[in-house]
Amino acid sequence: MMHRMRAEYAAGGAPAGVRLWHMVRGGGSVAMCGRELDAAAPAREAVDWGRTSEICCHTCGAYLLREAPWLADEHRPRPPGEERETAWPTG
Repeated sequence: MMHRMRAEYAAGGAPAGVRLWHMVRGGGSVAMCGRELDAAAPAREAVDWGRTSEICCHTCGAYLLREAPWLADEHRPRPPGEERETAWPTG
């Protein structure tokens, strides 16, 4: 199933900007957490999850991991000797 990110606007609607990002199934406007979103709100590819300046919905993230436990772009084969980028402190 294809997932996409869709924005939830801050109080004041579109002029106020993006409050946070949700995940939707397909091109829908209902977030995986159940929140109704504006169908005209900005959308992004699922691989951008966690890579925005705005926060992402925790509940949508949990549901996403149940349906798609990894994003292919993050797990592509790397050339020998190339280190994997880590987001967590390792030492």
